[in-house]
Amino acid sequence: MAEIRTTHLFKMTLDVAGMQPIGATPAGNRRIGLVAGGTFEGARLRGNVLQGGADWIVVRPDGVTTLDVRLVLETDDGAAIGMTYRGLRHGPPEVMDKLNRGEPVDPSTYYFRIAVAFETAAAKYAWLNSAAFIGTGDRTPTGPIYDVFEVL
Repeated sequence: MAEIRTTHLFKMTLDVAGMQPIGATPAGNRRIGLVAGGTFEGARLRGNVLQGGADWIVVRPDGVTTLDVRLVLETDDGAAIGMTYRGLRHGPPEVMDKLNRGEPVDPSTYYFRIAVAFETAAAKYAWLNSAAFIGTGDRTPTGPIYDVFEVL
């Protein structure tokens, strides 16, 4: 298999409740983004992102933002799914400055990618436990929007 094929899993929109600054650590400037909730919707599953998730963000000395996120999804039929992802976001300084000021930015002008894993006890969604997933992101003024894809 010389190529990677994917299929769209869902679009997810997160609401950010605020940031908890940690400060300049040896790894970079650390802050914790608090997730107030959100939604996800795709052909195979849909529902809500529960309040209480967090994104442990570091802006590294080279300007790259790293993400380390843990969320709980609740499907429209009541299943709980743990979702974790790590990501990278970076781009030209003028684009990142606008993004950091909370201004709308065209997502095609910067790099924002995630590697996703799921964990669930729900039999209906057990297939999530044994597949690989990736995604693209758009950091809007109200919170990130992701398109998540299953790697086939």
